[in-house]
Amino acid sequence: MIEKIKNLSWKQFGGLVLIIIIIIAFGFGGFGGGFSTNNQNNIAKINKTNITTQNFMDYVNQSGISQEVIRDNLEKNIIEELLSGLISTTIIDLEIKNLNISINEKTILKNIKENKNFQDENGKFQRVKYEKFLLTNNMSAPMFELQLKNRELQKHLFDFIGAGTISPEFLIDEKFKENNRSIDIEYFELESLYKVKSDYTDSEIKLFIEENKDQLKREYIDFKYVALNPKNLVGVEEFNQEFFDKIDEIENKISKGDTFESILENINVKALEITEFAPSSNKQINEDLIYSKKITKFDLIESGDNFLLYNIENEYDKAPDLNDEIIMNEITELIYQKGKFDYNRKLLEDIQNNKFNNTKFEELTNFNKKYMSISSINDNEVFDINSVKILYSLPINSFTLVNNSENKIYLVKITGSNNNQFNKSDNNYLEFVKSENTNNRKNILQTYDQLMNTKYQIQINQKTLDRIKNYFK
Repeated sequence: MIEKIKNLSWKQFGGLVLIIIIIIAFGFGGFGGGFSTNNQNNIAKINKTNITTQNFMDYVNQSGISQEVIRDNLEKNIIEELLSGLISTTIIDLEIKNLNISINEKTILKNIKENKNFQDENGKFQRVKYEKFLLTNNMSAPMFELQLKNRELQKHLFDFIGAGTISPEFLIDEKFKENNRSIDIEYFELESLYKVKSDYTDSEIKLFIEENKDQLKREYIDFKYVALNPKNLVGVEEFNQEFFDKIDEIENKISKGDTFESILENINVKALEITEFAPSSNKQINEDLIYSKKITKFDLIESGDNFLLYNIENEYDKAPDLNDEIIMNEITELIYQKGKFDYNRKLLEDIQNNKFNNTKFEELTNFNKKYMSISSINDNEVFDINSVKILYSLPINSFTLVNNSENKIYLVKITGSNNNQFNKSDNNYLEFVKSENTNNRKNILQTYDQLMNTKYQIQINQKTLDRIKNYFK
C-alpha cells in the first residue's frame, strides 16, 4: 500500500488489506508538543471523506513517533507509512459508522478497571496507578478513553464481520476423523532402480552434451588480481589507518580512470594471472568472488582479511572440456539426475494413466518392500509432510511416488485405512477446532477485504504530501 501511495497524485489506488489493519494501533505516548497548524488542506480523500493535514498531524501526535525519528526516516517513506495507517484507520471508522456499531461508556470504564496495569496485588482497581500511567504518557483521561473506545469499536467491527464463522460440530468431527485415521502402506526406495553413474558410456555423455550444448556452455573469464593486506601494502601485521589510507588512495585512482598496471607500479605485490576460469565444485574463494563481480571489469573488493584489486581482460563462452575431470564429473552428475527424473516421470505417468498395477509393483519391489502405518496426516516421521497429505488424499490400493526430507523418492501402495478413537477434550482436538474456526474467519475477512477494494476509492494529494515532508527536512 505504501508504494502505491508514494507514487500517486490524486489517483485511485486499491489493494487495502484490512486484515492487516486490525494490527495497526496507536502508541500511548504523546508527541511531546509535536507540530501543529491550522492548515486544513486535504492530504487524501476516501470517497467523499476528506483527510486533512490537521487529521494527519493529530494522528502523528497520537502515534508517539518523535520528530527526530520522522526526519531520520524520510527517505524510508515514513510519511507514506503514517498516511497509510491513517487511511486504514479512517476506513475502519467509516465502516463502524455505516454499520451503526456503538459502545457505551460503562464498557470503557469496565475495561479500565479490569486492566491489570491499574490493579493492586489483590486485583482491585487503583486510581493512583491509572493517573500515574496518564501522567507518564503525557495523556489526559478523555484522550486515553477515546483511544480505548476506538479500539473496542474496531474489535466489535471485526467480531461483527467474522460472526458465524464457527463450523458445525459434525463437520469438524468428520474432518478431524479423516485427518487422524491411520493408513497402512507398502513402500520401497527407487534408488536401486536408477542407472548408476558408472554405467553411462562415453557415447551417451557426448550425445547428452550435443543435445544440451547451448545450456552447457559456460562463460569463462581471463583476469589478473592482487590480494592486498597490511603486510604486503604497508609492512605491518595489523590493520591501521595507514593501510586504509592506501586503500582509499587506490579507490580514488580507480575512479579517476587509472589502469590496473599503473596502480601496481607503486605496489610491491606481484599480480596473479588467471585464464579460462569458471566456478566449479572445487571452491576458490578469491577467484569465485571476482567471477561473481564480473559485471564490473576493474575494481577493488573485500575478501575476508584481504582487499582484491582485479582486472578482467576477456569474457567468452566455451563448450565443456571433457578432459577436465571436474567438468566431466559435473556432467556425469547432470546425466544421472536427468535419468532419475525421466524414470520417475515415466513411472508416475503410468500410474496416472492406469497402466501400473499390483503385478508391476511386485516386480519392481522384488520382495524388498517395507510395511508401515502412518498415524495421521501430520505424521512426517518417514515422509515429507506434503507427501503425507498426498497419501491421505488417495483411496486404498492406489499407487504414487513420494519423497522424504532428504528428497529420496519412494514408490508407495496404500493397502488399508483405520479410524482412530478420539476424545473431544483432548488438546489435539481442541486445537483443531480452534484452527478450523480461525481459517473460516480468515477466509471471511479476505472476502471482506475484496469488498473494501471496490467500496472505497482513495486519492492522494501529492503536493500536500510533499509539503508535509518538507516540514521535517
